[in-house]
Amino acid sequence: MTSPVVVLIDSPTDPDAAPADSLRLVDARAPHIDVMDLGITRGDGIFETVGIIDGRVQSVDEHLRRFARSAALLELPAPNPELFRAAVELGIAHLPGVGDAFCKYVLTRGREGGPLDPTGYAYLDVNPDWTRERTIGISVVLLSRGYQLDVQTAAPWLLQGAKTLSYAVNRAVLREAGRRNADDVIFTTTDGYLLEGPTSSLVLRFGDELVTPAQSGGVLHGTTQIGTFEWGSGRGMRTGYRHVRVEELDHADALWLTSSQRLAAPVNAIDGRALAVDADETASLNAYLRGRQL
Repeated sequence: MTSPVVVLIDSPTDPDAAPADSLRLVDARAPHIDVMDLGITRGDGIFETVGIIDGRVQSVDEHLRRFARSAALLELPAPNPELFRAAVELGIAHLPGVGDAFCKYVLTRGREGGPLDPTGYAYLDVNPDWTRERTIGISVVLLSRGYQLDVQTAAPWLLQGAKTLSYAVNRAVLREAGRRNADDVIFTTTDGYLLEGPTSSLVLRFGDELVTPAQSGGVLHGTTQIGTFEWGSGRGMRTGYRHVRVEELDHADALWLTSSQRLAAPVNAIDGRALAVDADETASLNAYLRGRQL
C-alpha cells in the first residue's frame, strides 16, 4: 500500500518565499504540528481538498482562488499560491502509480498565544473506492442548517462561504444521516431553501437545465460543480445559479452531490423516498470530470 505523503510549507504566507527553500517532505506518520496550533485548538484555519487523477491535479487555479478567498474572510495573511501549488506537485512525485488520489492543503493562524506565524502543509493519499457512490448513488436526508437564506449578508461573521477547519457540525450531520440510514445530507435553510451538502455541492437537472443554489445563500462555490456545468454546456444544456426552494426537489429530473474526491454522486433517495438514477448520464458526467485538464 502506498503511504500518505506530507509536505510542510515554511513561511506559507511570505509572498517572496521560493518553493526550493520552503518545502520539506516529512514522515507522514510522525508528529509535526504544535499541540497549541490554532487550527487544532480553535479550528482557526482554512483548507482545500483537490482531486488527483493519473498524477494530474484537478481545477488547480479554482482551488487556489477559493483558498485565497477563505483566507480573506478569516482575515488570515494571504497564502503564497506558488508554495501550495509546488507542495502538491512535490507530494505527487512521491505518491507514484496512483490513478485516483487527493491532496488536502491547510493554512492555520499558527500557535495560540504566540505571534502570528501561520502553519501550512499538504497531505496526500490514495482515494477510497468511490465506485458505488459514483454509480449506484447515495441516499440523503434533508437537515436544517439553522439559518435563513440571507445569513451571509445578515451575519457575515458566521463565515458562511469560507472553507474553514471548523468542521464539527459537518461531521455531526453525517453521523445523524447514518442514524437515519442515509449516506449523506442536503442542508436546508429555516425559510425553505436548498443549500449544499456538508462536503459537497448540490446540482439539480430540470429538463435541459442544470441549476445549483446561488452563493449568496452562503454556499461554497464548488470546483466540481463548475466542471459539472461545463459538462452540461457541452451537451447543450443551460446552466445557472439561483435560489432553489425545497419543494422543487419534487420536479427535478436528476440530482448530484459533487466534490473533488467523490466527483459526481447521483442521489438515489431523499428522506427514504427512492429516486431514479440515469446510470449512463452519470457515467458520462464522471468521465468528463476525471478528464478535466484545468
